[in-house]
Amino acid sequence: MANDRLKVFTKGFLKENPTFVLLLGMCPTLATTTSAINGLSMGLATLFVLMLSNVVISAIAPLVPDKVHIPVYIVVIATFVTILQFVMQAFTPEMYKTLGLFIPLIVVNCIVLGRAEAFASKNGILDSLLDGLGIGLGFTASLTVIGIVREILGSGSIFGWKFLSGDGMLIFVMAPGAFLALGYLMVLFNKIAKKN
Repeated sequence: MANDRLKVFTKGFLKENPTFVLLLGMCPTLATTTSAINGLSMGLATLFVLMLSNVVISAIAPLVPDKVHIPVYIVVIATFVTILQFVMQAFTPEMYKTLGLFIPLIVVNCIVLGRAEAFASKNGILDSLLDGLGIGLGFTASLTVIGIVREILGSGSIFGWKFLSGDGMLIFVMAPGAFLALGYLMVLFNKIAKKN
């Protein structure tokens, strides 16, 4: 039983990593990872919504009729996104402005809705919490790593700390750099995953 729960938790890191394996959530992945702090913040925001919505959806799934389960799940997810928006506006307004439109878009993020439909609606509350935590941490790690690579190559800094003099390669701060970083990191990730 404990081993099964460990598998539920850890699958989001390698086997079902949302970014590098399942290729889900590409809009926030490509748009918000211009720096490590942006990637980390977007990942943590998604993790918050994913964990809490998984728990609530797991609890209410037996009571929700099949015909309306998707709209009900979206309302649950939207509730947690709204709470997240209020908290971010109150305590981290600069980060909220930086991530902007991508915070409300968590409502329709395929990772969150996909986990609600594929896992939380069919499993218990503790397993759903572990699934949300594992997938969310895998997504957060992916976004942070992409942000680190783009920030180092694009501006010679990491988490805002400038350690290389001069300008970096501008392409990595722009949209094409997101595709390049993601592509190379996917290749590296899949080589590492195949060895394990």
